[in-house]
Amino acid sequence: MPSKKIKANTARGISALLKEGKPGQHAAGNGLYLKVSAPGIGSWFFRYKIDGKTRRMGLGRAGIASISNKDPLTLADAGIAALEPRSQLSKGIDPLEHRKELQRKKETANATFDNLAADYIAAHRVGWKNAKHAQQWENTLKTYASPVIGKLSPSSISTAHVLEVLNKQDFWATKPETASRVRNRIELVLDAAKAKGLRDGENPARWRGHLDKLLPRREKVQAVKHHTALPYPELPAFMTLLAVAEDTTAKAMQMTILTACRTSEVLNATWDEIDISSKTWTIPASRMKARKEHRVPLTKAVITLLESLLRVEGNPYIFAGARQGRPLSNMAMLMGLRRMKRGDLTMHGFRSTFRDWAGECTPHPRDVCEQALAHSLGNAVEAAYRRGDLFEKRRALMADWAIYCTSKPANNVVPIQHAKA
Repeated sequence: MPSKKIKANTARGISALLKEGKPGQHAAGNGLYLKVSAPGIGSWFFRYKIDGKTRRMGLGRAGIASISNKDPLTLADAGIAALEPRSQLSKGIDPLEHRKELQRKKETANATFDNLAADYIAAHRVGWKNAKHAQQWENTLKTYASPVIGKLSPSSISTAHVLEVLNKQDFWATKPETASRVRNRIELVLDAAKAKGLRDGENPARWRGHLDKLLPRREKVQAVKHHTALPYPELPAFMTLLAVAEDTTAKAMQMTILTACRTSEVLNATWDEIDISSKTWTIPASRMKARKEHRVPLTKAVITLLESLLRVEGNPYIFAGARQGRPLSNMAMLMGLRRMKRGDLTMHGFRSTFRDWAGECTPHPRDVCEQALAHSLGNAVEAAYRRGDLFEKRRALMADWAIYCTSKPANNVVPIQHAKA
């Protein structure tokens, strides 16, 4: 005689089905179902149809109470839990969509710009090229954005709030580059909030077609602000002062200027990147802003400088710092400028000095000058056709630059002919 089928519409039947533990779904009546997953483990769901589609809405755990399954719903509990979605259905409301909307409102109420910014940084940190970038995100948003919008929900942040961030203490006028980055970061965080359903409408931090109607372009602001680059006619005298100093910081500053490289590229340079025989310094892609390997031609002046440096045992860096196995810090160069009474300058500004000199005083082509600065040239199509890195042409340019940098202040005539590297 076949065994009697166990029904899920009584407490005894539910207990028997859970004890048996055979995986399956069992109707308990009025759209209520018990799903058994394993002995003692199950769940309740409400099955309904709306707009011609069958949907399932989870109601909670079923099963036998245990440490891992606390407070499971009984048949009576599940019946009560199904009352509300049944009522919503009778009014034409989709219970699942209603639940999602309530959850969204709850998340919106609890979400703040600071929390969303932290989430954005955490989600993108692995894709950024170094930890410094994430730190810059955290520092700039904490310093400039958080005091104004940090505690606000993303849906409540308006154009007025963004303008308050950018205009506070003349931020946009006095620090346009940093302010522009902060604006972009606010825009990205709010875009992420919209993708999560935490705000609607236009992004109040969007530049094109929005804030560009309310603020001057960054380039226009920079055109009237005091530049931090040293005018190139003053460079030979500056280099003479650096040459007098014998400390590591001064030599790092000299190499930065002579190679026209970024400070981070010089400070993190290691001895194994240098090939004296070919007079080449190869910076790996992982340390370049554009993530592309960059070869730097070494002039006589740079090689002489390198040969004057002592290698520190156990430290791979050319410009070894005070800490074991670490390079010289970026702050060391800034302090070096201050000791020279040139706190108005930045080391990065010397790249502009180089570019001004190369463009105004030499016949070297623009592409060669830009490649020397490791700048991207042209669009993707143009780049595809340009396979080389103009290395030998750059060698001639950097030789001319080295001669100019090390010329006597009173005799700093720009060489017209190409010098031998």
